[in-house]
Amino acid sequence: MKKILQDKSFRLSILITTLFIGTGILFLFLGLTDYSWTLFVLLPVVLGIAVGTMKVRKYALHGAILTTVLLLIAIYIPGMSGVICIVMAIVLVIPFIFLGYVVVRLAKRYRKINDTNKLSILTLPLLPFLIVAPSEHYLKKEKEEIISVSTEKIFDYSPEQVFDAIKSVDTLDAEKPLLLQFDLPIPVKCVLEKEEVGAKRICYFKGGRMSNADFGGGTITEIVTEYERGKVLKMDVVDYTLVGRNWLGFKEAIYYFEPIEEGKCKMTRITTYTSVLTPRFYWEPMEKLGIQQEHEYVFNNLEKDLKNQFD
Repeated sequence: MKKILQDKSFRLSILITTLFIGTGILFLFLGLTDYSWTLFVLLPVVLGIAVGTMKVRKYALHGAILTTVLLLIAIYIPGMSGVICIVMAIVLVIPFIFLGYVVVRLAKRYRKINDTNKLSILTLPLLPFLIVAPSEHYLKKEKEEIISVSTEKIFDYSPEQVFDAIKSVDTLDAEKPLLLQFDLPIPVKCVLEKEEVGAKRICYFKGGRMSNADFGGGTITEIVTEYERGKVLKMDVVDYTLVGRNWLGFKEAIYYFEPIEEGKCKMTRITTYTSVLTPRFYWEPMEKLGIQQEHEYVFNNLEKDLKNQFD
């Protein structure tokens, strides 16, 4: 390890990586870029190109990858992101750093590019990000994707019993699915002020086990738009304050109750949310899984409450 730390290319790559990744984080903080392909794809590729252009490169790639991982982990401290999202970002970013590095090494093999250790030249690959990131941010009109997640479960109780148990919940305390055991927000209680259309329903959350003191907590405020006991409870989300999740929004929460046979009910929970994360093929499956596991947690608690009340 001592030999690696003494290697000139290793130290230089740390400097270059800190500059590149630090610029991306700064742009994000200042609102000059989005959680998009420019941040997760373009920036890592140009970083890999810069590192691959270095004259002395024995441990350069090691230094770039290590520094990237440490910087991404560091943004957890102020609550800019959670553990799951950081891990996913690392898995996405590292291959693109390697891709940029390999492209330059292949070009050098055919003597298309000369080696250099000059910072003025090594920082040139950052220029495309400096131009494209703010351009995309200000020119892109549709920043959000709207997605709906639906989950169903059958309960051995009537639709009216299930409806009454879910409309307002004093305490949620049930077996937590895997993702809720990390840092996803955990619903604590939901309070319905009146049993009518136009009423306000507020759900309170706390941070997961791996969250810091504040990260992950907050509230979701809903307004009832359709209320029919034993049939449907539909709400528009009018405000949410889940700390640290600027890329995720909420639009609608719906519960449908359907009798399937005597004394049984199929409840369907639909959550409609928005996301600005791209590329979508990478982020959307995990977003949906997180929503589904929150549904599962609510269902587990509902099952427990129904048994305590009616069995």
